[in-house]
Amino acid sequence: MLAIRLQRLGRSGYPTYRVAVQEAQRHPSSGRVVAYVGSYNPHTKEAKIQVELAQKYLDNGAQPTPRVVKLLKDAGVKLPKWVKEASADKAKAIRNPEKLRKNQPKEEPVAEEPVAAEEVTEAKTEAEAAPAEESAE
Repeated sequence: MLAIRLQRLGRSGYPTYRVAVQEAQRHPSSGRVVAYVGSYNPHTKEAKIQVELAQKYLDNGAQPTPRVVKLLKDAGVKLPKWVKEASADKAKAIRNPEKLRKNQPKEEPVAEEPVAAEEVTEAKTEAEAAPAEESAE
C-alpha cells in the first residue's frame, strides 16, 4: 500500500518538506520513494503540489496523511470520498485545566488597617527606653 506523506529536508532548525509517495510500511526517511509530488515550506506556508500527479496516486489508492490532506485540498486536488478530512472547528483538549490561572480560586486582598503615625513613634520611644533602664540597674 502507498502513502502520501511529508519527508523532512533542510538544515537543523529550519525544516522544509517534500510531499512523497512511498510504501506505507517503511519509515519516511528510509522507505523506497515511488514519486515526489510536491514540496512544502512551513515557514512561508508555501506549498507546490503537482496536482495531476497527486490526483493519479490518490485515484490508485494512496493514503494521504492528515497534514497532506490539508495541503492537497488547498492546492485544489479533488479528494476521493474515503479520505478523512480533519475538521477545522475541533478545539484542542487542555491537559490540566485546573492548573490554569483563570481556574484558580480568587484571592481576596488583605486590607490592613492604617496605623497612626503617633502610635508608631510612641512604640519606638518605649522600645528604646526599656533597654536603657535595664542597663542602669
